[in-house]
Amino acid sequence: MLNLKVGGVPEHFNYPWYITLKNKEYTKHNINLRWKDYPGGTGEMCKALRSGEVDIAIVLTEGIIKDIINGNPSKITQTYVKSPLIWGIHVGAKSNFKEIRDLEHATVAISRFGSGSHLMAIVNAHNNGWDIDKLKFKVVGNLQGGIDALTNGEADYFMWEHFTTKPLVDSNIFRRLGDCPTPWPCFVIAVRDEILENNFEEVKKVLNIINSCTEDFKKIKNIDKTLAIRYEQQEKDIKEWLSITEWNDGKPASKNLITRIQNKMVAFNVIETKEDSGKLIKNMYI
Repeated sequence: MLNLKVGGVPEHFNYPWYITLKNKEYTKHNINLRWKDYPGGTGEMCKALRSGEVDIAIVLTEGIIKDIINGNPSKITQTYVKSPLIWGIHVGAKSNFKEIRDLEHATVAISRFGSGSHLMAIVNAHNNGWDIDKLKFKVVGNLQGGIDALTNGEADYFMWEHFTTKPLVDSNIFRRLGDCPTPWPCFVIAVRDEILENNFEEVKKVLNIINSCTEDFKKIKNIDKTLAIRYEQQEKDIKEWLSITEWNDGKPASKNLITRIQNKMVAFNVIETKEDSGKLIKNMYI
């Protein structure tokens, strides 16, 4: 049996992986797939892919594109969630900041450099016409680190997925000043080159299984109630999230899509130069 390690954030986007693992759908194909949570997000997963700690990762599009350009020996095999991610822009409940424009010279908490919270802070700054070179960052590791930094005054604002942080807003730990959607599909599936070279067919089976699950995910009976309980969310928030979230329909990542995303990333100063998009992706359906 082939051992494969997959990682992702412990958030509602990845519940389809829990379902397929619980149903032992991978073992039916002689694949021992093991899941690992990465609360630190994409920056942490990029590091794990580089070290071989995981073989497959469900990562933010902008983060893995930047990291593959910078030498991560992995490829994007497909989009996982094709709708944008909604990033909430948060300050501490007692903060004096009232509007997003007030944050121009403030310190932004990020999980780590190269993470979504880092790269989207750059996108948000660009959207608001701020000088990106003057952004000040405080590395906090993960969501809990962001809570601590804003509560203790070590940082001024923190960007994290809107619905994951909604309970923190409801309980007056965070105050949300606004949202910043990603200008591209939010999550992709990345696989280490070594695994793609040696276990191409097995990876293809894994992708087919997860795509089959996400295709019918919204139709699962009481899925809104299940997600609300598991992720400690209000049902109305889960219903809103489900209404705006679209998973991939099994299509591979195309060169045109990755090129369009790179063009935007260059425009936003998230990356300095583009790479040949063909070097960033692996078509599993040739």
